Amino acid sequence: MVLARDAKNVAEKIAELQSLGVPFVVVCGEEFKHPNVVYREAKGKWDAINFGAKFIPQDTEIILFNDVDNRIHNFAFALQCLSSKADIVYCRIKVSEGPQLMFYRILDPIRQRFHVCASGDFMLVKRHVFETVMPIPPCIAEDSYILFRALELGFRAYFCTETYVTTKKTYSRMEEEAYKNRTTLGIYQALSYSKPSPLIRVFYYLLPTFSPLLMLAGGDGVAWAKGIRKAVKANITKKDQTKF
Repeated sequence: MVLARDAKNVAEKIAELQSLGVPFVVVCGEEFKHPNVVYREAKGKWDAINFGAKFIPQDTEIILFNDVDNRIHNFAFALQCLSSKADIVYCRIKVSEGPQLMFYRILDPIRQRFHVCASGDFMLVKRHVFETVMPIPPCIAEDSYILFRALELGFRAYFCTETYVTTKKTYSRMEEEAYKNRTTLGIYQALSYSKPSPLIRVFYYLLPTFSPLLMLAGGDGVAWAKGIRKAVKANITKKDQTKF
């Protein structure tokens, strides 16, 4: 299932998935003439997933989530991991520039040990797990909700570093601050809908305390810390998170 806010990059993504031999449905917020593309007014990825689920054939055994603006590398490794190691697999994100470059260098080693957040850019879920966690509630971090809810229900998760996607995230520290605000808000919301392990919940409970340490990473770290602080404040005041 490919989630697209508009028609940009849809043609390229269709060509990529066809080259991989992967059946697909694209849920697009803009009209696009193709038998495998369905229109849905853009309300958020959580809504697109709920809407798109009814277009998945009944004999589908694996649900693959993929953002429209990235490219997949080493696809077979993720399939092997799902087959042998887990019920849900999320994959590494590789960026070539911007503040996210350093951020993933910090985050990925953590995720190899603890599933503190998912990456919906490329994620694979076994069919029975997908059906169990559905429907997705209104949540910015729909990928982390799926992960947390699956963990809560006793399913196995795996962070696959061999399979990765190349994409672009943010270029400036101002963009990064806004991005970190939005994604952190979404994770707190995902936690309000699910109960993963106490370790994960304690991590986010303590995040406001240790996030200022990120500023030691320089200007990028300052942007991360500011974004997280805004997210924590918005979460406490119960600001409407679905507007981001």
